[in-house]
Amino acid sequence: MRLLIVEDERRLAQSLAKGLRAEGFAVDLAHDGIEGLHLAREGGYDLVVLDLMLPGLNGYRVCAELRAAGDETPILMLTAKDGEYDEAEGLDTGADDYLTKPFSYVVLLARIRALLRRRAGRGDALLRLGRLTLDPARRRVTVGESRPELTAKEFAVLEYLAMRAGEVVSKGEILEHVWDFAYQGDVNIVEVYVSALRRKLGADWITTVRGAGYRLTEGDAHA
Repeated sequence: MRLLIVEDERRLAQSLAKGLRAEGFAVDLAHDGIEGLHLAREGGYDLVVLDLMLPGLNGYRVCAELRAAGDETPILMLTAKDGEYDEAEGLDTGADDYLTKPFSYVVLLARIRALLRRRAGRGDALLRLGRLTLDPARRRVTVGESRPELTAKEFAVLEYLAMRAGEVVSKGEILEHVWDFAYQGDVNIVEVYVSALRRKLGADWITTVRGAGYRLTEGDAHA
């Protein structure tokens, strides 16, 4: 999943990015409201973590402009403003959640995952596809009785395919949602991770659709 953090406290932004990348997220950073709005409009993010007190444009304005343009990307406001009217204004502007500083990183991560599940139309914390179960909170995968060990990036690729199970997902889409905006490497890196997943899960879970991408399969083949 690809996240955008719009936060002018650079040390905090870098710390959050480091932690979230370790969890397998792709994370881009912006340090003012104008840059944040531009990236949010152009970047195809799965979620935006948005500070309120930003130079250029404040978080309320960024959120309002995204919503006015029809952008429904989940927005988690992260701010030192802890008054009930501040929170109400943030939610009324279009934010999906509101977390005040100082905050628990564990709580932040849980809220991010909850918003991503909600966006995918899932209330359950687990992703289940036949004998395959993903637990995003623990980054744990089970296939029947086995529990293969995945790296953070392998899990991120599998999670994205699982959230779009049955659909054909292109290499470009996987890169966009699993790797950072700054990634300039070979698009074929996706093949490396798909091959690793096939070795660890079983070759028949991920189907290659020639010229189009990959599909995570479910149903009778894995019953």
